Amino acid sequence: MNPRLALVGSVVGAVIVALDGTVLTVAQPALRRDLDTSFAAVQWTSTGYLIAVASLLVFAGRLGDRYGHHRLFGIGMLGFGGASAGIAVAPDVGWLIGLRVAQGVFGALLQPATLGMLRASYPPDRLRGAIALRTASIGVAAALGPLVGGALVAGPGWRTAFLLNVVPALVLGALALTARARPVAHPVRLDVPGALLLAVALACLVHALVASPGWALSATAACLTGAAFVLRTAHPLLPTRVVGPAAPALGMLVAASAALSGTLFAGTFLLQGALGMDAFRSALTSLPLAVLMVAAALASPLLLRRAGTRRTTTVAMGVLAAGILVLSQVTSAPALCTGFALIGAGFGTVMTAATHGVVRQAAVESAGVAGGLQQTAMNVGPVLGVAVATALMGSDGDVAGPMAVLSALVLAGACLGRLLPGPDGDERNDHRRSEDRPPVPERR
Repeated sequence: MNPRLALVGSVVGAVIVALDGTVLTVAQPALRRDLDTSFAAVQWTSTGYLIAVASLLVFAGRLGDRYGHHRLFGIGMLGFGGASAGIAVAPDVGWLIGLRVAQGVFGALLQPATLGMLRASYPPDRLRGAIALRTASIGVAAALGPLVGGALVAGPGWRTAFLLNVVPALVLGALALTARARPVAHPVRLDVPGALLLAVALACLVHALVASPGWALSATAACLTGAAFVLRTAHPLLPTRVVGPAAPALGMLVAASAALSGTLFAGTFLLQGALGMDAFRSALTSLPLAVLMVAAALASPLLLRRAGTRRTTTVAMGVLAAGILVLSQVTSAPALCTGFALIGAGFGTVMTAATHGVVRQAAVESAGVAGGLQQTAMNVGPVLGVAVATALMGSDGDVAGPMAVLSALVLAGACLGRLLPGPDGDERNDHRRSEDRPPVPERR
């Protein structure tokens, strides 16, 4: 696939998914009033999506390894855009929940492909910049999503907010399906039984984290099916040559994304509760997070070249932890902006560097699985973080305790950075994978 088209598809696909999540968050109160439904039903518009997407990401990545990432990306984009259009005309909350589940299925197809296409199109020494641009675009979407979504909800209505991504999703999906790709030399085995076990384990894990009633049963089912998946040896869905090198970076992504989402959840109550800010002022106060996330993502390729994955991610996790602690202890606007800026700088760097570590170390034929693992970490982490913050806040809304625990989680994740390669290891890895580079035509 053409590298430029792969980069555009990867960026736009990631932005569409990020925008959709922020739009739903802003639109939930309005759609609840319009559809005259309960809080529990509205919660399932998010829960249903999370369960669907988290359970299918790894298998979808494996499908991309076998049939081509551009094909999975195209199908996912077309389906995601179609489901978004359906949500805009949904007659009741039942249809809305069903369409959100469908979005989760198609989102699971396209998300690993956004990274798989980059790995297949760029040599390792050029992959840093592509991933950094993708991460920065997600930061821009996180900053603009609430503002654009809020304006649409307050103006034409919540239904129009879901039409934002329809046209780009359909156009890029169609382009991806018409793109030509190199045939797969050695098609991978799909391991459908293993995929079913992993899907059930992840779905039950997400349900246990987001749903209080019945969480014990879901957690038990997740443990049992997860154990069965680990003990399975025939045609493993997750090859050890992919999971082993990527495990430390994946752990850091889970810890960082959990801390970010949990902190933002608790921070909303801090700003709009204890500090008495309205929604607009609280959004302005937290804006430095998105700005610094974009800047940090764009600066990460230089940091990776000079300091290596190990030092870059470890220091960034320390900055993220410091930002959370600052946010939990201050009340003035400048100090709060400083805390959010540290969080954005730390998270933007960790997300770029750790994602680069996961994807770069995977061989091209396993890029989809690596992308699926990265996306699974980025979906499970936020659910875990919000669950921790909710459990620790209590009825008084105190955020100091939850943020201290989330900061400790980040520092624990930083310890995994010692297992990542330094500058020399990164350089050796790039040379070792020189066979993945596009061949140079011989001069005649």
